[in-house]
Amino acid sequence: MEGNSNFQHILERFKAADVDTKIEMYTTIRGLTVEQYKELLRYFPIKELDRLEQAMG
Repeated sequence: MEGNSNFQHILERFKAADVDTKIEMYTTIRGLTVEQYKELLRYFPIKELDRLEQAMG
């Protein structure tokens, strides 16, 4: 359960972050499941997805 607790902490930080910080978090956090990455994307502004794609590029 510690992993889920850690993810909840990450998720709360992600929700509160500005777009630049969200991009940094999304591209540097390791060890999440596909479902957890999808959960983060639910809190990412759609109009900024191109910036995220470039950062991952």
